[in-house]
Amino acid sequence: MTNITYVEASGQATTVSLPDGWNLMQGAIANGIEGILGECGGSCACATCHCYVDEARLGDLPPPSENELDMLANVAAERRPNSRLACQIKASPLLEGLMLQLPETQE
Repeated sequence: MTNITYVEASGQATTVSLPDGWNLMQGAIANGIEGILGECGGSCACATCHCYVDEARLGDLPPPSENELDMLANVAAERRPNSRLACQIKASPLLEGLMLQLPETQE
């Protein structure tokens, strides 16, 4: 299990334990985290699981695929250097304690 903290746009922080291998969008949806829609079900086709990864931890993640970069071009909120799609990040021991900030809007 990997502990991930989601910080909603309101500032509400929620830490959840996710099974290794789950993507962070699945974890948010399963735990009722406000601010992640995941309309495509995690197939990297909608950008409604946009999040901002703690910049100090970006090196712990694999680089985004071309498809993810294409989807990030369509996010509703401001795209930042630390923008990622939560459906493309899988929980693993390396990500223990990762913090994700959620944008004000996904649509």
